[in-house]
Amino acid sequence: MLKTPYLLFLGDAPDALAAKVAQGVKDWRPEFCVGQFRMSGCNADMGLADMTIEEAIAAGAKTLVVGVANRGGQISESWNAVFEQALSAGMDIASGLHNLLTDNPSLVDLAARHGQSLFDVRIPQQRFPIANAEKRTGKRCLAVGTDCSIGKMYTAIAMEKTMRERGMKVTFRATGQTGILITASGIPLDAIVADFMAGSVEWLTPDNDADHWDLIEGQGSLFHASYSGVTLALIHGGAPDALILCHEPTRTHMRGLPHCSLPTLEQLRDTSLNLARIVNPECQVVGISINTAALGSDAALAYMAEVEARMGLPTIDPFRHGADRLVDALG
Repeated sequence: MLKTPYLLFLGDAPDALAAKVAQGVKDWRPEFCVGQFRMSGCNADMGLADMTIEEAIAAGAKTLVVGVANRGGQISESWNAVFEQALSAGMDIASGLHNLLTDNPSLVDLAARHGQSLFDVRIPQQRFPIANAEKRTGKRCLAVGTDCSIGKMYTAIAMEKTMRERGMKVTFRATGQTGILITASGIPLDAIVADFMAGSVEWLTPDNDADHWDLIEGQGSLFHASYSGVTLALIHGGAPDALILCHEPTRTHMRGLPHCSLPTLEQLRDTSLNLARIVNPECQVVGISINTAALGSDAALAYMAEVEARMGLPTIDPFRHGADRLVDALG
């Protein structure tokens, strides 16, 4: 188990999206976060107190959480001095990046000498079966997006919060490093061998009560050349009964691919639904989640009203305006 509270490490993140792991932890578990550590050139800010390692220790921090999710998920060489300082001062380190803390002999040795732990949350903890597409009891909802880093996890967690407040049976199923750091459970889907990804999602969303909803954390996008594989595994392994479309209206191109444009919501609806119905013929698109963080209040409301009129589906920013209408749409 990760020790709390956390010091969120933002490193030299070039923008806010590069620190989406830290943002997710701060937004959904603010009580765990005592401050942030930023290096020179960092352009991300969680609105927390900037702290040195010593100041964070004095404030009670137990774990340095690597809150950066850069392209390719790599630990930068420039970060290691901070990690070494944290271990020497008595902090554990947790990371969800692709190259592992435990692959660094210097960090492993330092952690052992100081009695600290290194947590690589992206390491699968068990073997998974190959997917079989057999019908499972219970209900499942998956958020799919026009791009990656667009609000799929926030949509699911916001819906879970509303459903719990209503007394509904619901579980948020984490499939990425941020979700795992928030919930302390889940699967690191993009670190699982490709043949077993869909099977791992089946394992994560087992038979359940007829009125129980699994809200599956979305990943990537079917339209993103770099990350489409994880999205398809979620669709076929999750066999969702309901799909929520997610979109950010100010994007001019796919994240990290300036030569690739975003699909329309209509394209996302049709492609996702056709693929979902391969494993669940009853699947329906029930609502649209718009990430309006870059829009003013009036512009956000006007944009969502236009989308709702055009698409004929309840359209809302569940983080900004609440998830009630998306929950209502589940039926």
